[in-house]
Amino acid sequence: MKTKVENAVMDTAKRTAMVLVAAVITAVNLKTFVRTGGLIPGGFTGLTRLLQEICDMVWGFEPPFSVINLTLNVVPAVVSYKFIGKKFTMYSCLMIVVSGLITDLIPSYAVTTDTLLVAVFGGLFNAVAIGICLAAGATAGGTDFIAIFLSEKMDIDSWNYIFAGNVVILCIAGALFGWEKALYSIIFQFTSTQVLHTLHRRYQKQTLLIVTKKPEEVYEVIKEMTNHDATLIKGEGCYMKQECNILYSVVGRDEVRKVLNRVRETDPMAFVNMIRTENLSGRFYQRPND
Repeated sequence: MKTKVENAVMDTAKRTAMVLVAAVITAVNLKTFVRTGGLIPGGFTGLTRLLQEICDMVWGFEPPFSVINLTLNVVPAVVSYKFIGKKFTMYSCLMIVVSGLITDLIPSYAVTTDTLLVAVFGGLFNAVAIGICLAAGATAGGTDFIAIFLSEKMDIDSWNYIFAGNVVILCIAGALFGWEKALYSIIFQFTSTQVLHTLHRRYQKQTLLIVTKKPEEVYEVIKEMTNHDATLIKGEGCYMKQECNILYSVVGRDEVRKVLNRVRETDPMAFVNMIRTENLSGRFYQRPND
């Protein structure tokens, strides 16, 4: 049986490996799809690219990506360290530093010259990289810090709000460098946001209505696995005219599958209705970042 130290070492190694993989994907995506299409990805990465383009246009040189990106991320990282989580912030800083350095070191390579393909697949790989980061308990930095902060403190799924902010950056890029590239950049960002919204479900909610003959046992499963409460509703089946128990609970969408599997093990005859929850008011336990 593994000790707590061994588990901690394994967890650290796993999270570090995931962050490094995400950093490589991000850097390669920037030097292939983003560079090829001349896109401004949005977020602090996009703002960094925008500043590089402005420097190149005005002074004829392009400052290192890592230097600008690190500078922009200083304040969000401090806020994250104070309000979100220390380990979360440290892993995020690792992602920012490594992805920036790799971006500066590797050469550009054009996978395709079709700008629409560049925008779609570039956005997809961008979302995959961010998704891996979030799964590792980290983020790619910049507006992701802001999105996580809003989700933690205001309990909202804020990715679409971040997308709206990114559109403002892209409009500035369009005014300076041409609207065609800016519009393709919006496609890039929209693809990235929607794919990420699908991959990362932590701040999305799901309502469970469970009809079961073992309400106490099923409740213990929900409590143990999610730390969420449940409400027991007494009902009557219209067909059999028998009393039944209905457990009402709201859990995170990322928790639904594992909860459902355990409920099936506890009561194979349970009937479960899952409803997507758009809005929620009141206390709801959110697993804290470390």
